[in-house]
Amino acid sequence: MTLRICVAQLNFVVGDLAGNAQKIIEAAHSAHAAGARLLLTPELSICGYAAEDLFLRPSFIDACDDAVKTVARELAGLKDMTVVVGHPTSVDQAGLRTRSVSVPNRLNAASVLCEGRVVARYAKRELPNYQVFDERRYFVPGQDVCVFEAGPSGARVKVGLLICEDAWFEAPARLTREAGAELLAVINASPFHVGKGLEREQMMRQRAQACGLPLVYAHLVGGQDEVVFEGHSFAVNADGSLAGRAPSFEENLFDILVNTAPGAIDLIANVAPERSADADLWDALVLGVRDYVGKNGFPGAIIGLSGGIDSALVLAIAVDALGAERVRTVMMPSPYTADISWIDARDMAARLGVRYDEISIVPEFEAFKASLADEFRGLPEDATEENIQARIRGTLLMALSNKSGRIVLTTGNKSEMATGYCTLYGDMAGGFAVIKDLAKTTVFRLAYWRNAHDPHGSGASPIPERIITRPPSAELRPDQKDQDSLPAYDVLDAIVERYMENDEGIEAIVAQGYARADVEKVTRLIKINEYKRRQAPVGIRVTHRSFGKDWRYPITNRFRA
Repeated sequence: MTLRICVAQLNFVVGDLAGNAQKIIEAAHSAHAAGARLLLTPELSICGYAAEDLFLRPSFIDACDDAVKTVARELAGLKDMTVVVGHPTSVDQAGLRTRSVSVPNRLNAASVLCEGRVVARYAKRELPNYQVFDERRYFVPGQDVCVFEAGPSGARVKVGLLICEDAWFEAPARLTREAGAELLAVINASPFHVGKGLEREQMMRQRAQACGLPLVYAHLVGGQDEVVFEGHSFAVNADGSLAGRAPSFEENLFDILVNTAPGAIDLIANVAPERSADADLWDALVLGVRDYVGKNGFPGAIIGLSGGIDSALVLAIAVDALGAERVRTVMMPSPYTADISWIDARDMAARLGVRYDEISIVPEFEAFKASLADEFRGLPEDATEENIQARIRGTLLMALSNKSGRIVLTTGNKSEMATGYCTLYGDMAGGFAVIKDLAKTTVFRLAYWRNAHDPHGSGASPIPERIITRPPSAELRPDQKDQDSLPAYDVLDAIVERYMENDEGIEAIVAQGYARADVEKVTRLIKINEYKRRQAPVGIRVTHRSFGKDWRYPITNRFRA
């Protein structure tokens, strides 16, 4: 006897309840026609993940309940078809027990639909409240177990339902098995960071082994503001062996055959190959840009192209995400711009086939200096004049953005954001920070990776070699180099990772062999530049701790370790 399960690894839009419901309906019809009798959709598939404070609006919860009813009604004619839909709902509407008082009065829930009816409901028991997660702000934990039957007559399987974090704890799976489950279905919306996919696989293998049940993991795909979901749905057998894996970073109706025999259930599915960390990283950035631009309705993007490595990498990502016709570049030379900068910028724009324009900022810079001459008389030039140049560029880019509707993609990296090596209202001006969570050393590595891996099949390297190999410079004063102001990037990035991402203390970092002067300088810069980061555009999260929802430090703060 066999049951075919389909995982609807789909890209939903937060708040597009009608569009999301239609996607689920179409997936269910396709899966049913292909022989599937159980369709799993991701966590909160009706509303998208995460809807944040929309969850606090009663009208939003009511609209989500109505959307679930629409899905049930539209699928009423699919014989023997069971569909699991994730959605928020109120405690009163769900009729489920909770483990705390009903404030907030909402659940992260899933409904089991069959032939037009809601045959079962489940509320998430374990609510994550770390890293980017804020679920205890919006939901109360459920208490009930959910086991339902799915499949045609003669091949029905008792399926235990869990939602995301539930499967990382022993009790929910054990209680579900004790309630009669023969197979675990885990619906998820777990944000990507490098290495997270294989970490999930390993944890679910352990969960399957511990409870002695096969497990199907249905995951979301797509970008939502600063987070990306990579898909990578999978299935494991009761012994922990991998039975199948869906592709990453793309929508997919992932089919799994469930072979049932007395005392045993085996899962069979296609296995997408494992991917390198840099391949995942590249696709996460591309998907993040594509969905932020597309879901927010921007016609395209504008990038200030400097001839340096950061803007070059952002341009390559943008073209892979949007296509050359939707990307415009502008080179804005200053009195300190080296010839090789505009030569390399022209070269890269030509390689990628994007529109390229040059607008000199020299006249504006001279006008600013003339206007401020009386105020600055007798004072030496310093970072003030450097920042004026960056702000002129930011103003020009935003003017072009206003006229065209295209969004400005900023080009600052994590090393710069950490240390404040960036200019408010200058190079920080824009709508979306593509490489905000990439350390400078990762920027270099990823540039080499992209030159060696061409998804378009042209065989051409998009980033000129000299852009990668020349010493980084903001080119805001004569002969300027980044390392004049900062430690070497391999040292800087290691300190940022240890202090900011891993919460290591100053003494512990020094004990690892880093110079105390470097450690104290970098950690001091991180502390005093919080006010800048609060004003930076949202950007794509690709590490386990980014400057965004993961990092919430007070700006006004006198604590020193």
